[in-house]
Amino acid sequence: MSDYSFHVAGIRVQPDLSGAAWFPDLKTLAVADLHFEKGTSFVRRGLHLPPYDTKATLGRLGDVAEKFQPERIIALGDSFHDGQGPARLDGDDVAAIQRLTRNTQWIWIFGNHDPAATRGIDDLGGVALEELCLGDLTFRHEPQGTGGEVAGHLHPGAAIRQRGRRIRRKCFVSDGASLILPAFGAYTGSLNVCDPAFREVFDGSFRAHIIGREEIYSMAQAKLVPDRTGP
Repeated sequence: MSDYSFHVAGIRVQPDLSGAAWFPDLKTLAVADLHFEKGTSFVRRGLHLPPYDTKATLGRLGDVAEKFQPERIIALGDSFHDGQGPARLDGDDVAAIQRLTRNTQWIWIFGNHDPAATRGIDDLGGVALEELCLGDLTFRHEPQGTGGEVAGHLHPGAAIRQRGRRIRRKCFVSDGASLILPAFGAYTGSLNVCDPAFREVFDGSFRAHIIGREEIYSMAQAKLVPDRTGP
């Protein structure tokens, strides 16, 4: 288990290669933007993606829960891709979620995609909240630009140039006061941290903690590059 870590509002956080964030002093694991049942949502609209994203996401989530053995898991909103997502879960996926909610204190945070979906989670276990405060940290879905928040929603990704190549990966992004997690779901993309949306959250400079194949790379904002806008 990597011991790479940094601090957010004085609280140590270990970013994991899976995209989850482990808060060892709080015995808490946080994941953002699971987007369960995104595949079946697209199928209903005539876009034929393989409907196996929930199973893949739950497999990775089960692995990271086994790795850290958290007392608490916080799903930071957009846990389902739409309001009917819980009803489309198959029996195996329901059982996998129930194992997680039975073995931990599970918190569903409301997201912009799934406020209606949380009304269908009664059989899945856990508690649904707008946000959760733990010490000096506030766990919520959409970042508000206030200190001490741990959020998702923006799906951060970072691009760098290295040896003439351009590399782009999902990342954690933090200025030491706040933290935005990458999207955890199997079918989720990312928004470049050079996008103006991130300037609304971070007044000053920040660092991207970039998810590599085998380790996390910390990169200063000045070394990050925007996405290509043309040929």
